[in-house]
Formats: sequence, structure tokens, C-alpha cells
Amino acid sequence: MFGPLLFFLFFGNPLKDNVQLFTNESNQQLSVGSGLRLPAGFSATVMADSVGKARHIIINKNGVIYVKLSKLLNGKGILRLQDSNSDGIIDNITGFGNYIGTGITIKNGYLYASSNAEVFRYKLDSNEEVISPDEPEKIITGLINGRQHNTKSLALDNNGNIYVNIGSPSNSCQEIDRGVGSKGKDPCPVLDSAGGIWQFKADKLNQTYKDGVRYATGLRNVMGLKWNEEVNELFVVQHGRDQLDMFPEFFTPQQNAVIPAEEMFMVKKGDDCGWPYCYFDVQQNKKVLAPEYGGDGKKTTRCEGVVQPIVAFPAHMAPNDLLFYTGNMFPAKYKNGAFVAFHGSWNRSPEKQEGYYVVFVPFKDGKPNAAWEVFADGFSGVETVMSPRQAQHRPCGLAMGPDGALYVTDDVKGKIYKITYQGN
Repeated sequence: MFGPLLFFLFFGNPLKDNVQLFTNESNQQLSVGSGLRLPAGFSATVMADSVGKARHIIINKNGVIYVKLSKLLNGKGILRLQDSNSDGIIDNITGFGNYIGTGITIKNGYLYASSNAEVFRYKLDSNEEVISPDEPEKIITGLINGRQHNTKSLALDNNGNIYVNIGSPSNSCQEIDRGVGSKGKDPCPVLDSAGGIWQFKADKLNQTYKDGVRYATGLRNVMGLKWNEEVNELFVVQHGRDQLDMFPEFFTPQQNAVIPAEEMFMVKKGDDCGWPYCYFDVQQNKKVLAPEYGGDGKKTTRCEGVVQPIVAFPAHMAPNDLLFYTGNMFPAKYKNGAFVAFHGSWNRSPEKQEGYYVVFVPFKDGKPNAAWEVFADGFSGVETVMSPRQAQHRPCGLAMGPDGALYVTDDVKGKIYKITYQGN
């Protein structure tokens, strides 16, 4: 027992429009107690504090919270959190699982959770409580676990399949990773086992790569992926590439700070989203050839046939989770729209860092239909972030409670925020 503890339709000048959206405070108000700024009618409370490196989160039908940790807490990698007296504060914390990771979700009577190399599942009872927390079934093993981009996020469809992100173990598949002027490996050899989304069976034990299917490729690192029940398709948000200014003959640090977008895709089987050969330039509104492969910031060779994003966010904001809102608590504009948690940037110097907030993308019929907007801001606790170390809190995971409330995790100090709506 633990103690309590955009759519951004790129019309006109996209960069100008994005800058305007960064300071979306005209319709926001401070939620006393949480430190967050939210649209009018919304409020936030802190349900738990200091629960460790809280990554992704899922909530069962009775409001019990399961949180995956990226660092063991008292030897446990998954926390079970409960507000047993309904006072809005978590007062019952237990844990299980002796592995770190990020991915966690519930589907068809099982809790699924990932380490950085494997995926497990736990049988649930009729109340969606884990029956045997010390006896998980291992359904996937042997996934590449590199020095960077090694988390394994999860999503499940309605046909018995589970989708796993396997991030690239490098920035841009260079001969010398992050080396100034270093050329890209061509073809990029890691794409056979990383840099994409793999599909496996949700009920088959001890699967390896040979049992899975490379569902989509050319994705550098997808932290947020969700199966959209409205249109029955997989949607992802990826961390775009860093350090274009490793090629100073083409890019300045200022250009690197704003050009390579963070992207949202709807991906289908066989899709290629372009990494490492191409990246999305937010100023030109198109995919262009990466400098590691002969690009100069303008060439589009090899990029015409890759999948285009449905939303392109500003550079380096680090989208860490994606949630489609299907509840009834929030106003109608939020129904079936997408929330994205941005963990925050490190690679925008000399500009100020960006992200550290949750945004909302309106959707209609499974497609973005209006500009994205900052929904919940103030996590960082400082007015201007020049270094990630300044941020007191960083959004990471998103979940919807049975009452329609939105939950957000923080993996710096381990807060769990609950956002509700009381307006008319």
C-alpha cells in the first residue's frame, strides 16, 4: 500500500496563425487550486500528487484509475488509484507490475500494459478490477528497445487487434546519430523493426515480430495513438524530427525552432508517413526532403507519395497522448473531437520552448473541421519556458472518466488532474 499522497488547416500564413493560437487566453480563466487556465465553465482539481513518473492513464467503469509509470515506485510500475469516499482526492493507492513503461489501456475484459520491449495483459472481473495482478499474460515480446524513443504506446480496434508504436532509435537515421552534416543511411535499416506502428493479435501469447504486421511506417516516434470508434480508423500523433540546424548551410537555429512540424495522421494499413526521408515544413505547407538525404529545405523528391498529416502543429512540442472525447459532460463542440497532451519542447532555442499544455482539435465525421486551440494551460508553472528543467509539470497522459471528466497526468511531480465542466 502506498501513502496518500489544427486542425490546422494550412490556409494563408500558418506560422502567423499558430503564433496567435499559442496565446489563447481570451477565453480562459484560472482554475483555483490546480494552477491551470481553462475555458470559461471548466475547472480542474488535483486528485493525486507525487505518484511518480505518471505516463499514460486509463479509468475503469467505476472510476478506478490505472497509471503506467516510467520509473518504479516502491518496486511497482502500475498504480491503482481510488477515491474511496468520493471527496475528489485519491485516498487508496496500490501497485503491481515490476516493469516500467508508458502504454496502458482497457479493452474487452483485459487491462493491457507495456514495458519498453513487451506487452502484457491482465484479466479483469465484472467491475474491471485486475484479478491476478502478479500473474499477467505476456502477449508480445522482443520488441526493439533503443536508447531513445523506446516507449511502447498501445491501442486496440474492435476486431481483436492491438497496435503498438515502435519508435525509431535515432533522430533521423544518420550514419552518426545527431552528427553535424552526417548523411542518412539509405535505405534506413531500422524501418524493418522500428519507426512505425505494428499490429498484433490481442489474445495470442508470446508473439514476436514474425507474428505481427508492420501496419504503418515512416513514423519517427508515436507517443499518442487511439482507435477512433466513430470512423473505425487508427489515429496517431508523432514527435517530429530534431536539429535541422545540424546542416547550417541550409538551416539556422531559428528555422529549426519553428519548421519541422509535429503531425497528426489517420493511418491505414500500408501507409508510409515519410520518416526519415521527409518532414513537414509548416511554412511551405508540404513535405520536403530531409537534409540527410540531399534536401536543402526546398526539394520534395521522394516525398510526393507519402501520407500527409491531417493536422500539423508547431515544431518540437512533443505530443505525448491523444484522446477522442466521447463523453456527455463537456459542451457539444467537444463531442468526438481530439485532445492532445503536449509534453513540451527542448529543441526550440534560441526561441522560447513551447507546448506544456493540452490542446483541442474540433472534429466532424472523423475529420478535423476547425482550428486547434489551447484547452488547458499553466502546467509549466512559469510564464516563459526557456529550458524544460524550468517546467514544474508536464502533461503526458489523457483519459476520460465514466462521468465524462477529462484526466491529465504529469510525469514531473506525479500529479493527476481532473477537469470538469459546470457551465451552461
